[in-house]
Amino acid sequence: MAHKKGIIAITLLLTIGLMTWVLAAGQAVEQRGVLSGSVLANGLVAPGATAREGDILVYVQTIAGPAAAVRANVDGVVRDVLVRPGDKVKTGDVLVKIEPFKK
Repeated sequence: MAHKKGIIAITLLLTIGLMTWVLAAGQAVEQRGVLSGSVLANGLVAPGATAREGDILVYVQTIAGPAAAVRANVDGVVRDVLVRPGDKVKTGDVLVKIEPFKK
């Protein structure tokens, strides 16, 4: 009987956790690159960082030199960084996801 209750409790907790994750993921705002190039390690934002509108999130190496590829378009917390240094990106690629602050 105690074993059944344990399984039910774990299932319930996993279900609640999954629902929370799905709801939170749906609120993330995609930050798309405006330049093509290779992602640079210098200046690459990290998950969990606070971002303010206009902050540079990702730099890329272009023909003309290093340039900002993504700037935050909302205030919030960086939830996902979808690129790593050295990755090749194109204009329009989603590079970062930000969860906006609640208003």
